[in-house]
Amino acid sequence: QVQLVESGGGLVQPGGSLRLSCAASGFTLGDYAIGWFRQAPGKEREGISCINKSGSSTYYLDSVKGRFTISKNNARNTVYLQMNSLKPEDTAVYYCARSIARCSRYGTDFNSWGQGTQVTVSS
Repeated sequence: QVQLVESGGGLVQPGGSLRLSCAASGFTLGDYAIGWFRQAPGKEREGISCINKSGSSTYYLDSVKGRFTISKNNARNTVYLQMNSLKPEDTAVYYCARSIARCSRYGTDFNSWGQGTQVTVSS
């Protein structure tokens, strides 16, 4: 069955970096766009990045643009989110999700989700 498993979260100091991984199984990664979302306590889930099927097109939320980089390795069925210059406001549970069609920042356009990985940015 379709499965997405996130990893790579943890505790990091402000200004630090983390790389999240999203391991996909049960489908061919190259046939789908994949998005990254996050949800902080008491806040709504927000779409922060997305990469299209081929990896040729990406989307970033303004607040992470220039700091986060999404990439995918279709051969390894894995999507990555490199996060640099992390800020306390980046603290959240991060999820990857498979799109129903094309890239989108709306969670309703995604139909398969991972369990999430916690990212905490604090000194």
